[in-house]
Amino acid sequence: MSSDPRPKGTIVLTRSQITDLVDLSEYIDTVEDAFRMYADGKGSGIGMLHADITEGIEFHIKSGGITLKKPYFALKVNGSSFQNRKKYDLPNIMGAIILFDGETIFPLALLDSIEITIKRTGAATAVAAKYLARPDSDTACIVGYGTQGKIQLTALSRVLRLTKAFVTGRNTEGGKSYADEMSRELGIPVSFIPDIDDAVSRSDVIVTATPARGPLFDASAPSPGAFIAAVGADSPDKQELPPTLLGRGSVICDITDQCARVGELHHAVDAGVMSIGDVRAELGEIIAGKKPGRTSDDEIVIFDSTGTAIQDASAAAICYEKALATGTGLMINLMS
Repeated sequence: MSSDPRPKGTIVLTRSQITDLVDLSEYIDTVEDAFRMYADGKGSGIGMLHADITEGIEFHIKSGGITLKKPYFALKVNGSSFQNRKKYDLPNIMGAIILFDGETIFPLALLDSIEITIKRTGAATAVAAKYLARPDSDTACIVGYGTQGKIQLTALSRVLRLTKAFVTGRNTEGGKSYADEMSRELGIPVSFIPDIDDAVSRSDVIVTATPARGPLFDASAPSPGAFIAAVGADSPDKQELPPTLLGRGSVICDITDQCARVGELHHAVDAGVMSIGDVRAELGEIIAGKKPGRTSDDEIVIFDSTGTAIQDASAAAICYEKALATGTGLMINLMS
C-alpha cells in the first residue's frame, strides 16, 4: 500500500452533496471554533473585494486561511443578481469556493457556495446569540422572508429556548407563508406582524436578513436588553439599521476592518455617531474570552455580520474532510 500523503486530486462537490454531508449543528460548531481560532491568531490572509459589474449585478470575493486539523486556505467568489429568479429561474446569489491545502497549496476541492454561504451565515448568528443574547431570550423577530431568513430562525432555535417568533416586512403574502412554514418546521408559533417597529419592540432577539439600502426600523424600536444581528449589509450601499442605534448600543463585529468598509459600522462611522475605536470586540475575541460581551441585561447588543472568509474556509474544510472520508464527490486532476 502506498504511503504517499499527497492528495489524489481535486474533489468537486455539488450543492446537494454538501447538503447531505453536513448538518446545521456541525456548521454552528465549526463556525464557533473558526472565530475562536481566528482570535487566537490561527487565521491569516483575510481579504474581501467587492465588484459592481452592471446595475443590479455584483460580485464578492472573499479569501482567508484557517488552521483546523491542518492549514486550509479558501477563495470564494459569489455573485448576486436579484433579477435572476424572475428572469432566468436561477438563484439570485450563487458562486463557488476553491479550498486549498495551506501547506502544499494543492487545490483540494471545488465546492458550490450556495449551501455553505446559507448555513455558515445562519451559524454565525447562532454563535453570536449564544454569547451575546440574554440567556432567558425566548422571542425572536426575523426581518426578511427569504432563504436566509429561514435559516436564521432555524439556527437561533438550536441555541436559544424560543417559545415564539415573529416575521415582519413589507410583503404580507410572503410573511404569512413564512410564518406558516416555520411554525410547522420548528413547532413553535411564528406570527406575521406587518408593522416592523412593533415586531422589533416585542422581541428579545432581532435578525435583519434583507438586501435593504436603508434603515428598516426606528432606532427607538428595540427594547432594552435586545440582541440584534444585522446580516444583510455585505456591500457599501447596503444598510438595515439606523446609525443612531449603533451609536447608543454595544457593537460586536465579525471582522472590524471589514465591517468598517461594508457593514452597518460603515454607515455609523460615516454618520459620525461612533468611531471604529468604539467597537467593543470582534466575536472571536468574546468566544476566546479575550474581551467582554454583554455586560448588563438592559444593554442593546448589535452583531454586525458581514460574512467572513474564516467561516467559508472552515465550512468548506469540514465538507472536504467528510467527502474524503465517505468517498463523496467527483475526483478530478486539474493538472493532468
